[in-house]
This record gives sequence, structure tokens and C-alpha cells, in this order.
Amino acid sequence: MHHTAKHCNTLQHTATHYKTQQHTATHCNTLQRNAMHCNTLQHTATHCNTLQHTATHCGAMHHTATHCNTLQHTAAQCTTLQRTATHCNTLQHTATHCNTLQNTATHCNTLQRNAPHCNALQHTATQCNTLQHSAVHYSTPQHTATHCNTL
Repeated sequence: MHHTAKHCNTLQHTATHYKTQQHTATHCNTLQRNAMHCNTLQHTATHCNTLQHTATHCGAMHHTATHCNTLQHTAAQCTTLQRTATHCNTLQHTATHCNTLQNTATHCNTLQRNAPHCNALQHTATQCNTLQHSAVHYSTPQHTATHCNTL
């Protein structure tokens, strides 16, 4: 019986060892699954950090684009104002020229109104000179002077 008991002890020891190995294998499988899950989580965390960095960069680019659009709008307004200022300067120059022409026209109209009177005076002076010349030739200065004064 001793041999049977020894054999039984060996089988019991083997069974215990087998159960220990089975428990160890199960534990190892659990650790392996946990390691794979941890790697997946680490990969997800890295991907999340990349997305967060991309979102921050995208936000900065959006802000820059908005600022650029504002500057472009301002530049367009500035160009319009510059064209308006140039047009205004041209109109101001034209108005000054027009005022000069208006003053010249007014002066010309005044001269034109005075011209008939001036022509009459010139005609009278010519007649007076003629009479004066005749008086010298005909020796009647008194008569000529009286006639000239009448004119």
C-alpha cells in the first residue's frame, strides 16, 4: 500500500502542479489581454493628443484667416477712399479753373458793355483831332475848340 500511497501523492502533486500551471496560464492570458488593452488605450491617447494639437492649430489658422479677411476688407476700403480723394482733388482743380474762367468772363462782359462807350469816345477823339488839324490849317482855333467841346 505504501507504493499506492506514494503513487497517489505523486498524482496529487502532479495535479496540484498542473492546477498551478493552469492558474498561471490563465493569469498570463489575463495579463496579456490587459497589456493589449493598455496598448490600445495608449494608442488612443496619442491619437487624441494629435487631434487636440490639430484642433489648436486649426483654431489659430481660423483666427489668422479672419484677421486676413479683415485686412483685405480694409485694403479694399482704403483703395476706394484713395480713388475718391483723387476724384475730389480733380473736381477741386476743375472748380478752381471754372472760377477763374467765370472771373474772366465777368471781366470780358464788363469790357464788352464798356466797348460801345469806348468806341464812341474814340470816334469823338478822332473827330476832335481832325478838327484840331483843320483848325491849324484854317486858322480858326476858337471855332474848332468850341466844336470839339460840343462833341
